[in-house]
Amino acid sequence: MKILHLPIEIAGQMGSLCGALKSYGHEAIGLNYYHTALNYKENIIPADGMEIVNIMGEALRHFDIFHYHHLLTAMTDYRDLEMVAAAGKHAIMHHWGSDVRTAKAQLLNPYLSVGFVPEQETHEKLMTVSKYISTAIVQDYEVLPFVSDYYRQVHILPVAIDTSKFIPVFPNPLQSNPLVIHAPSNPKVKGTDVIERTIEMLQREIPFRYQRVDKTSHEQAKQLYRQADIIVDQIITGSYGLLCVESMAFGKPVIAYVRDDLMSRYPTQPPICNASPDTFYDVLKSLLLSPETRFQKGVESRKFTEDYHDSMKVGGRLLEIYGQLTSG
Repeated sequence: MKILHLPIEIAGQMGSLCGALKSYGHEAIGLNYYHTALNYKENIIPADGMEIVNIMGEALRHFDIFHYHHLLTAMTDYRDLEMVAAAGKHAIMHHWGSDVRTAKAQLLNPYLSVGFVPEQETHEKLMTVSKYISTAIVQDYEVLPFVSDYYRQVHILPVAIDTSKFIPVFPNPLQSNPLVIHAPSNPKVKGTDVIERTIEMLQREIPFRYQRVDKTSHEQAKQLYRQADIIVDQIITGSYGLLCVESMAFGKPVIAYVRDDLMSRYPTQPPICNASPDTFYDVLKSLLLSPETRFQKGVESRKFTEDYHDSMKVGGRLLEIYGQLTSG
């Protein structure tokens, strides 16, 4: 198969999935017009929006599957979806949460107060897309309710990373001055204010170091994650994403808030140290005071990523989804 991912890279996922697909012997490449300090490059061709529009004619002749991301397509009016359908090619939409999450999310997660998209506008976009695309992908069950009414079929596909590129560095049980790292891509969504106030409070009680990681490349950030004894992702969103997965792949205990109703839906419960704004103080303090727990959680975290998030396993599942798409 020949697969084109477009038009923006989300948390390195376009590159990770394309890499796995190529390892399985397929042709896969991503076009990305969204460029950030994280500077994702692997299996990605940087382009601006007009460049992507201009190559669509050639792409329609060459590729079999058009894998769109983030409720976006090559053209702002979604006109390319009609072109893909007219050419007899297959298309799929991959939703990541921030593209479809409306204020209704607060009904299940009272900690959420920002990061929503306009409900009516998103409804109209989904109605337009689903005229041409019958199958969608979401990263987890948290995103599913926002799109399930629009598509004939929606698949759950976990966040993917190449675990072979993440050499675990488990927390040292003898470390008496542990390093806590927090990397807020969006401080309001992550709950950074509460996290850092709590850390200041705990530093008056327990010896430990704290480092905030932001405005740095993805490669530089990963080098810092390797040094951590504890990584704090977020205490607000109710589900986990790439930072959690990469941190677990490095063998680190990770603090994040995952809703209880979602925890039970994973085939194996993620070994995340679950904490909301109400419980973050106690969860972090417990980890700081227990080097053995930090080490054990790190070991469990690494195994979980190998079993559930490795890009080859996720890529194999994606190929099954493509197979259903092309045979249906």
